[in-house]
Amino acid sequence: MAFMKRRSAKEESAFDLRNTPAYSLSEAARYLKLPAPTLRSWVVGRPYPKAGGGVVRFQPLFAPASAPPPIMSFWNLIEAHVLRSLRTDHGVSLRDLRAAIAYAERELKVERLLLSKQLSTDAGQIFLEHYGRLIDLSASGQLALRKVFDEHLRRVEWDERQFPMRLYPFVSSTSDGDERSIAIDPNIAFGRPIVLRAGVSTQTIVDRIDARESVEDLATDYDLDPSEIERAVLYERAA
Repeated sequence: MAFMKRRSAKEESAFDLRNTPAYSLSEAARYLKLPAPTLRSWVVGRPYPKAGGGVVRFQPLFAPASAPPPIMSFWNLIEAHVLRSLRTDHGVSLRDLRAAIAYAERELKVERLLLSKQLSTDAGQIFLEHYGRLIDLSASGQLALRKVFDEHLRRVEWDERQFPMRLYPFVSSTSDGDERSIAIDPNIAFGRPIVLRAGVSTQTIVDRIDARESVEDLATDYDLDPSEIERAVLYERAA
């Protein structure tokens, strides 16, 4: 019998369903409740005018699973979800954010820091401290940043290898605490958002509501609470 060489963790991740192309930028932006141009700048970069004339191009913050066109994986969704807590909620420049990521990955030797559960431990603390110094955050500002960051990390579920396996996205563009009825899991419904308890896609819920079926009928069909049906509709329709 031929001996089969064991794949390294890096090689295994390349074959992982969670690391395969699955979402267009517009689709990913909608699932994460992000402006599409914002997500595009994170993934493909963005040109900016220079003060003295001409144009400079900022490099992307993370690489999509495939390009061109840029198609994101589930793990890319996690990276964008984590970035949202830093970039969107604090409005800091891409340059400062990129410098903080590069510093943390260089000093902590963590590949794809934004994908790592170590963000919730010392690695995350060092990253946030450096980030706070870059943007000159006060002590109270750094505390608020930590709270927002932790809130986003709590919405990620990790496997035994400490890789993200499930995301509980925010139902609307504003934070909604620990509510977790909606999930994105690459092993269910081809990685499309679902109402977790029933495993039914949120798009299916909306399609049936648009076909004039009632919330109560759908709740009965899927053995869900009416509030779960309503959250699925809110999630799909939120700006």
